[in-house]
Amino acid sequence: MTIRPYHPADITALFDICLKTGNSGRDATSHFRDKEILGLYYAAPYVAYQPSLCFILSREDTRPVGYILGTSDTARFSEWAEERWFPLLRQRYGTLPENFTDRDRHIAELIRRGYPVKEALKDYPAHLHIDILPEGQGGGMGRRLMETFIRALKENGVPALHLEVGKANPRAIDFYRHLGFHTIVEYEKSLALGMRLT
Repeated sequence: MTIRPYHPADITALFDICLKTGNSGRDATSHFRDKEILGLYYAAPYVAYQPSLCFILSREDTRPVGYILGTSDTARFSEWAEERWFPLLRQRYGTLPENFTDRDRHIAELIRRGYPVKEALKDYPAHLHIDILPEGQGGGMGRRLMETFIRALKENGVPALHLEVGKANPRAIDFYRHLGFHTIVEYEKSLALGMRLT
C-alpha cells in the first residue's frame, strides 16, 4: 500500500469508498438510492476546493482503497461551498424522488443547510474526513494517512484541527484518541474531537 496525492482520475473511487464506508465505517450501499449523494457532501467538495489536502491510499496496482481529505480553514471552505458548491446541488435535490431512503433525505437536508461553522470549534480551523475500505485497514495505514495530513497542515501553519465521529463507531473514537485527539464537544450522536498542532 502506498499514500499518494489525489489525482482527478480518483474521483469515482472517492465516491465508491465514501459510500462503502458511510455506515459508521461499514458499507452503506443498501441505505441509499442515490449512490452519489453521500460523496457529494462528504468527499467531492474537498477535492474541488483544496485538492492539496487530499491523499489517497492505494494498492500496488494504484487502485484507491482509502483517502483522507479536508480543509485548512473550515470557515472559508463553508463560504466557498455556499457560493460555488451547494447552489447546483440544491437545484438537483430540490424535489426529492419518492423512492429516496431516509438516509438519502438526511443528506439532502444537510446539503440544504450547508456546512455550519460551529462556534465551539472555531479554535480548531482545519477539519478532515478519513475513510478506508476493509482491504486497506490494518498495518498502520490509517495512522500513516493521518500523519501525512497533519504534516501538510503543519507545513501551512495551521494551528489546530477537528473532526466529528459518530458515537456508534467506538473503534474510530479509540483510533483518534490514540493519535492524541481530545473531546471538544459531545453531541447527542457524535463527538467533536480536536488536536492542537502548534
